[in-house]
Amino acid sequence: MEEMELLKEKINLEPTKSEMELLKERIKLESVESKMELLKEKIKLESMESKMELFKEKIRTAVMDSDYAENIIVFGEGKENAKICMIGEAPGGEEEKQRKPFVGRAGKILWDFLEITGLKREQIYITNVVKFRPADRSKTGRTINRTPKKTEIDFFLPYLIEELMIVQPDIIVTLGNVPLKAVTGEESATIGAMHGVMTTTKHSYQLFPLYHPASIIYNSGLAQTYQNDLQILKQYL
Repeated sequence: MEEMELLKEKINLEPTKSEMELLKERIKLESVESKMELLKEKIKLESMESKMELFKEKIRTAVMDSDYAENIIVFGEGKENAKICMIGEAPGGEEEKQRKPFVGRAGKILWDFLEITGLKREQIYITNVVKFRPADRSKTGRTINRTPKKTEIDFFLPYLIEELMIVQPDIIVTLGNVPLKAVTGEESATIGAMHGVMTTTKHSYQLFPLYHPASIIYNSGLAQTYQNDLQILKQYL
């Protein structure tokens, strides 16, 4: 019993450990009966990890054979059997640099707001519709973000559907118009009309649309709306 308490404390002190690493530590200390259940969980997790690696390799191959071969790919990350999968439109400059989703300014806003729900990053799977940074050159020569083109969205949409099939989330949270349209398949869908309301997609996922966190940078008046929507989401957790 004392060993189990020490393990719990260790887990709390090491939040960056992977789900698989923590599971292996639990298996070492559990009874025979509990070990059997944990081993089943381990096999399931290994299967999901294997599927995800194959999925990533499929995207790498497809991109290399496309017009997008020179772009840096930013894959989704997080808990692969997560209750919630969050979907943005595409990586930005900081995401491209770190090759991780939602680590820039908009990401910080998102994680700050998620404290309302009690959710932490390691409990969520987060990804984007388009897996590279859509960018243009400004008049001064700077690289600037832009909204993904329809051709880019169409290229990655089948992979997003496959990604969701691997993760199997209970709830999909879309962040902004691009992922909302992609997930619903409705070009007429708008975040202004659908935010903060739980619906069901044609693939039978529970869908909860939120504004993109970057929208608050440009419209501070949306901050209260965001908080209200997250309070509603919290009721489903």
